[in-house]
Amino acid sequence: MDEKHKTIFLVEDNKADIRLIQEALKNSLVPYQIVTVRDGMDAMAYLRQEGQYADAARPDLILLDLNLPKKDGREVLAEIKADPKLKRIPVVVLTTSHNEDDIFHSYDLHVNCYITKSRNLNQLFKIVKGIEEFWLETVTLPSE
Repeated sequence: MDEKHKTIFLVEDNKADIRLIQEALKNSLVPYQIVTVRDGMDAMAYLRQEGQYADAARPDLILLDLNLPKKDGREVLAEIKADPKLKRIPVVVLTTSHNEDDIFHSYDLHVNCYITKSRNLNQLFKIVKGIEEFWLETVTLPSE
């Protein structure tokens, strides 16, 4: 596997969830940097390298919450997958929503996978480690 630093782009508005996900990835075997934004507008500005994000690194993986301020994750997912420059970046929806409509709609928009966050700390760590092992250690990701 390529040893360059991977960029994980976390789009999450909940500060506690951000800290937990960062903690779960702390002992990663894969060199990575995690970039976090807390709303959908900033997510799209980052991905399109606009304004303060002009020098933003292209993410290798996007972890996307659905329930975001300003522009929700459903809209962000739709924009990512409709953009020829962004659509190949894997998007993992990581949300508290168990709503069947959200699940179906996310897959209709070509999400790479949909994972419901656990409120159990050990289970959440296990989920995040599973994402890391699969998406950053196992699969071959597109470089552009």
